[in-house]
Amino acid sequence: MSTRLMTITAIAATAATMGLAGCDRGSPDSARNTADRTVAQADQKTKQMGNEMKSGAQRMGDKMDDAAITASVKTEIAKDSELSALRINVDTDNGRVALKGTAPSPAAKEHATTLAQGVKGVTGVDNQLTVEAKK
Repeated sequence: MSTRLMTITAIAATAATMGLAGCDRGSPDSARNTADRTVAQADQKTKQMGNEMKSGAQRMGDKMDDAAITASVKTEIAKDSELSALRINVDTDNGRVALKGTAPSPAAKEHATTLAQGVKGVTGVDNQLTVEAKK
């Protein structure tokens, strides 16, 4: 709901409450003060809801960024002739990439780290790859 619509709704609710509560029992100043307090409370609640929505949108954006990073790292690994994208699991959390699975050699394991570090948005790499024993 938009901020303006929520404020208008709060004002309408205040007016209805004042009418139902019998404003004629108090002074006009008392009714005005009550209305002002209610509108101020509605404005504060509206701002709080707006901040919560922004926070939620930020978290959603972070998750989308992490998904894009994961896809980019997987793509880089898939392009490499020594590494297998099917044998390496890539997880990203707040820009930090975790690599799990197997690599054919110590050099390939380190190369996976280099590839992941080269992706835009990566803040760190936790390489948990194990080197496959030669068969």
